[in-house]
Amino acid sequence: MRRIVFITQIVGRSHPNLGATVAKIEALARQVDEVVVLCREAVETDLPENCRVRYFEAHTQLRRGARFARVLNEEMSPRPLAVVVHMVPLYAVLAAPIVRPRRVPLMLWYTHWKGHVVVRLSDFVCTYVLSLDERSYPLHSRKVRAIGHGIDLREFPCQPSVPLDGRPFKVMSLGRYSPPKLLEEIVEGVRIARDRGVDACVELWGTADSPDQHGYKRELEELAERRDFVSVGGSIPRTELPAVYAQADVVASDFISPDKIVLEACSSCRPVLASHESFDTLFAGIEPPLLYERGRPDTLADRVERLAGLSDAERQKIGETLRERVRHMHSVETWADAILRLAS
Repeated sequence: MRRIVFITQIVGRSHPNLGATVAKIEALARQVDEVVVLCREAVETDLPENCRVRYFEAHTQLRRGARFARVLNEEMSPRPLAVVVHMVPLYAVLAAPIVRPRRVPLMLWYTHWKGHVVVRLSDFVCTYVLSLDERSYPLHSRKVRAIGHGIDLREFPCQPSVPLDGRPFKVMSLGRYSPPKLLEEIVEGVRIARDRGVDACVELWGTADSPDQHGYKRELEELAERRDFVSVGGSIPRTELPAVYAQADVVASDFISPDKIVLEACSSCRPVLASHESFDTLFAGIEPPLLYERGRPDTLADRVERLAGLSDAERQKIGETLRERVRHMHSVETWADAILRLAS
């Protein structure tokens, strides 16, 4: 029996931050006989029939760790093709003493800018580290394999352009209200574009899950009170994201890590602007350029000005090109294919 053990925090299609995990599980399930999902909790469990969910949540960290080890140990027989850990390096460290002695590949999927000590430990104990690109992983490591981001294009269908017809050109950003996202620089870039005569506005949407994030969101709300072209909204269930992307003229990201909103927007046939260098292949050859310089809001303003000057049909063409590139480089199917190749 071909089996994969997949370890994550939460299973829930509508979860605003972790909902994308479900599509990855489903893609793996289409290629193997069984996927066993180990998680702390499941908001929804409408997974394919060949998926089983095992829980390791507990009231204390010690009990949680003990339960994690017990459940994982039980699922190592029959021998799985691989154990895949999603975005939590600590889970990989805890899994290694159980997985590696059995000569089962241990893979960590990680796209984040933090390279703290647990990431370094996980890099040491894992067979492979999987990421969107070598530059989306915070360490220099021979174990890194670039496999794309795993976007479900069925979840984000191509959206037709909404004609401007005299309304403001809408720049949108979504995700956690986290200071490293530099949302204030996106606002500043739009302000500069407006000073140049571009009728543009910016919409921010996202979650705030920690005191730092709540504080950052309040700062942005105070900024919005002084800038009538800025709006700051709350979290959006993942199932409602396609309708939100449909209202954007361009989606912008100034994150220190390659944000998945860029690829979700591309799948939705929306032009995108991003500052992370790992998107250079995705954007190659497209005019006007879509990469801009992090920390330089004036370069974002340059891109907004040029995109706003295009016709609706020209922006739609850019979006359709980006969707096809996501299909070939970052789809959930190519993501799962890569994992199965590494596991064989």
